[in-house]
Amino acid sequence: MSRPPSTLWQSFGWAWAGFRYLLRTQRNMRIHTLAVPVVAACGWWMELSRVEWAVLALAAGLVMAAEALNTSIEAVVDLLSPEWQEQARIAKDTAAAGVLMAAFAAAVAGVLIFGGRLAG
Repeated sequence: MSRPPSTLWQSFGWAWAGFRYLLRTQRNMRIHTLAVPVVAACGWWMELSRVEWAVLALAAGLVMAAEALNTSIEAVVDLLSPEWQEQARIAKDTAAAGVLMAAFAAAVAGVLIFGGRLAG
């Protein structure tokens, strides 16, 4: 069942409800959310450039968006296939792999941005 047409503010409210759900139920989303201020503090301390800030913001956003999409895919698969099926497993595993790829890319960006500063 779909929702009736909504106002812009209702849409934002539902998005925040989704974010609260992610924080309440998804351990990895809590880890990502806690990592952002730590990375930001390191960036502030190391006086990153605007481009470096942009790369970090995009990397963090990508990982968190991938986590949200993974959670939604898993919920839909569970709804449509409550019993175990190979195709359901593949859908869930590949969605999780997307989060892993995003997290790996973010880690590489972090190493490239912070690594040289820490080594020198």
